[in-house]
Amino acid sequence: MTESLNQLLKSSILKNWDHKALCDAGKEAISFREMAEKIAQLHLILQEAGIKPQDKIALCGRNSASWSVAFLASMTYGAVPVPILNDFKAESIHNIVNHSDARMLWADDTTINNVTLSEMGALEVVIQLGDNKAVYCKDAKLADYIQNIEKHFAEKYPNGFGKDDVVVHDEQPEEIALINYTSGSTGFSKGVILPYRALWSNVRFAIDNITYLKADDGMINMLPLAHMYGLAIEMLFPLCKGCYVYFLGKTPSPKILMAAFAQVQPKLIIAVPLILEKIIRSKVLPVLQKPLMKVLMHIPGVSNLILSKVRKQLIGAFGGKLEMIVLGGAALNGEIEDLLRRMKFPYTVGYGMTECAPLIAYAPWYDIKKASCGKIVDRMEARIVPLQENDEVGELWVRGSNTMLGYYKNDEATQSTFKDGWMNTGDLCVFDKEGFLYIRGRNKNLILGPSGQNIYPEEIEDKINNMPYVAESLVVDREGQLVALIFPDFEKGKQDGLDADAVKQIVLDNRNELNKQLPAYSRIIKIELRNEEFEKTPKRSIRRFLYK
Repeated sequence: MTESLNQLLKSSILKNWDHKALCDAGKEAISFREMAEKIAQLHLILQEAGIKPQDKIALCGRNSASWSVAFLASMTYGAVPVPILNDFKAESIHNIVNHSDARMLWADDTTINNVTLSEMGALEVVIQLGDNKAVYCKDAKLADYIQNIEKHFAEKYPNGFGKDDVVVHDEQPEEIALINYTSGSTGFSKGVILPYRALWSNVRFAIDNITYLKADDGMINMLPLAHMYGLAIEMLFPLCKGCYVYFLGKTPSPKILMAAFAQVQPKLIIAVPLILEKIIRSKVLPVLQKPLMKVLMHIPGVSNLILSKVRKQLIGAFGGKLEMIVLGGAALNGEIEDLLRRMKFPYTVGYGMTECAPLIAYAPWYDIKKASCGKIVDRMEARIVPLQENDEVGELWVRGSNTMLGYYKNDEATQSTFKDGWMNTGDLCVFDKEGFLYIRGRNKNLILGPSGQNIYPEEIEDKINNMPYVAESLVVDREGQLVALIFPDFEKGKQDGLDADAVKQIVLDNRNELNKQLPAYSRIIKIELRNEEFEKTPKRSIRRFLYK
């Protein structure tokens, strides 16, 4: 088995030459052959620009076929792509481009109009995604070459571009594949240096464990490609498998998603829990909570028939061919998980982080345990280091093929994360006897109770989020007392005929019931209501450090 990501990709291109590879919503799909041609065109531009192996190339724009081509061209050339989330503010984009030492920037029109080129003085060329137009170039000769790239491509391949012309960089496992800047829930961006072995290992695991996908199967891209979850599992994996990637091109509203599911009929869906939770809350719970349905759900046999019908309808809403939904990036709401398990819906919850490109734990839906995020993936090891002696819960440390090399130009952060080859995830976890992993929370979020008790705010938040008319919540420590910040579900209240004031009162009254479920040391002293959602990362985790 060749441990090379570029060779995996090349092999898939040659094997699936005339199959669909990339498709923007509302446009014709391009084949693996056409994708390879576009990559080869960009290779010529990189060569003319004097880009050398391990030179950095920044990439910022909406998810699209052209984004994918630019990323793949950079990586298969041997350069180091630096994906940047397109919803970052201009200042953050400037900082990442400068910090990463990027010589080149691929960007879409929105990004180009948003940034200030003079703030990124080291850039030599900026090329617009889609039409490959040089919107800024220090070298007039290079600008002319880019403008006439199709002519130069025809001269390079006078007999046409064929399979023998597909060339990829022959990488080494420890060579840098990309630098991915985090947008974490506990702080600001750090540049995660990911070697080729980490990306290969993630893609290889997906190929080995998700065997029902075949060439010509489609996957809908819903997650940001500048985030490792989307990049590795929604783009690199399906392309290496011979599947095609369908780009929504817009924010995935329910209407847009339903249309895409009907068209692509995906067997596998990769998502954050919030998407599935919204569908369940809007489509399933209102039906099951009707008075007659509540009675029927308590009759043995009848409840199974009802849930079987709901399951069938739900799978139909996802296109009809669904084999599994893989959720990651955040915890799944407990109430929703109970319902999904009762109806035997094919969902699973994985666990990972940017620093592991991203996989750490996974189990298929028929093997997953409630509230667990699976078992440690292939080529990885894990151990729990208790915060205090005899504690069952502790920090999760990992090592293996998926781990990063460190943080770019940040030795202090790298050294504080690694010890004797092990990497500290910062997550507080526990294993059961069968090796299933359970996450209790982030070490940085841990709150000490009045007598030194460990309080995991995420566990309290899960209880709050299951209470009436709560959309989302955050528990914070205010001078030794726990306060819950809550954004009420005004939309659900409106559906139920309640005005905003009534919804707020119900949410405030939830505190009494909540505190009955909690030990005395972790009870909520006060609820503060919010009129807008919490600010979130691309994987839909609340940016906790913004709220105190």
